[in-house]
Amino acid sequence: AATEFVKKLHPQISTIIDIGGEDAKIVYLKPNGNSDLRMNGNCAGGTGAFIDQMALLLDIPVESMGALAEKSEHTYPIASRCGVFSKTDVQNLISKNVSKADIAASVFHAVAVQTIVTLSHGCEVVPKILFCGGPLAFIPALRQAFIDYLHLSPDDYSVPENANIIPAWGASLACTQEKTFTLNELISLLTNDSLKGEVQRTTRLPRIFHSEEEHIAWTAKKDRRRISQAPLNKHTGYAYLGIDSGSTTTKIVVTDEQSRILFSYYSPNRGNPIGAVKEGLAELSAQCQSAGVELQIKGSCSTGYGEDLVKAAFNLNRGVIETIAHYAAARKINPDVSFILDIGGQDMKAIFVENGVLSRMEINEACSSGCGSFIEAFARSLNYPVEAFAREACHAESPCDLGTRCTVFMNSKVKQVLRERASVGDIAAGLSYSVVKNCLYKVLKLKKTEELGKEIVVQGGGDA
Repeated sequence: AATEFVKKLHPQISTIIDIGGEDAKIVYLKPNGNSDLRMNGNCAGGTGAFIDQMALLLDIPVESMGALAEKSEHTYPIASRCGVFSKTDVQNLISKNVSKADIAASVFHAVAVQTIVTLSHGCEVVPKILFCGGPLAFIPALRQAFIDYLHLSPDDYSVPENANIIPAWGASLACTQEKTFTLNELISLLTNDSLKGEVQRTTRLPRIFHSEEEHIAWTAKKDRRRISQAPLNKHTGYAYLGIDSGSTTTKIVVTDEQSRILFSYYSPNRGNPIGAVKEGLAELSAQCQSAGVELQIKGSCSTGYGEDLVKAAFNLNRGVIETIAHYAAARKINPDVSFILDIGGQDMKAIFVENGVLSRMEINEACSSGCGSFIEAFARSLNYPVEAFAREACHAESPCDLGTRCTVFMNSKVKQVLRERASVGDIAAGLSYSVVKNCLYKVLKLKKTEELGKEIVVQGGGDA
């Protein structure tokens, strides 16, 4: 349709670059009238939804991201191969106090590079170029990123009026005069039962829990190993402070000399890891004052994505690699642990333990479908808090098989099952299945579950 628009109204165009919500396309228009279409395949990194995800991480409206990028003074390399995975790069920039303006500009630069490098496949992007699609129509800073990367002059490109609706415009130009309809006749087709085809229903999966009693029994079994806690108002002696500055959340724990938890804190980073830690420590101070306790912190340690930043900012004693921190906690809960699974905000780690020694570790590399941000994004898109989303999954009657594809592409699958009138619970349960399948078959590439051993500990917000 976009090609039809160009051929009839802009015949001087040689290349079309179209960025949509979940896809990106480059169309090469040849002198003989033929066209060569290139479109993203298994990954939707570098599309409009990718930009939406980055705006969410920066805690800014996507509408203001373009204006913010125009104030940038420097761009940084950001991987845009996956909308969730690239958040690691952005989170690292945030932890280094890089300005949001520079990060926004870096995101747009990443989209331009992703689109040209992955879709051109060695073919030269020949001017004159037409930019179209919502993101390119509404975000001048994104257009400028393409212009800069391709080294274009003002005469090398065109952004027509209403560039966001070019395909629809082209579709109307492609219409023939074979049959005429009134608008009312077209609308009436929607209520004509005789014209409704049989909608193919997405494959459904077994219920997670077949009864409330089964759910209660599972919860009791899961909670059989509980972490010891002690009341803060009765504490005497030394205490130890641990801070996990994660990719999307901050966790703070204070323990006594018997390793019992005196205080715990969990909060989203909202693009400001230092601020999140300050809020957590302020909450600790308020609880100590309320309890009439003056803590004597004998040792302090940080871990996670923001390990170095938090250690330096708050003058902590030491930092520890997140894998070691996971193992230390798991061993405290279960000394015989054989396998540890951590589902974090942007990564998924699987740790194998043999004879008390870490023997193997696997982490997701090319795709982050199945991580915490993956689940959170779908919960938000359905206007559900993550906690309520999880509860709905436990009571789902007919979970949808959503596969284990890219986060953005799975949006299309969710939209499809919504059209089939699937409940939120069925979608949430389907995503739970997707997380497990992604872990077992994509990350671990397991052939038999016996490889995990008999003592399995699951950790991280996604598991909780």
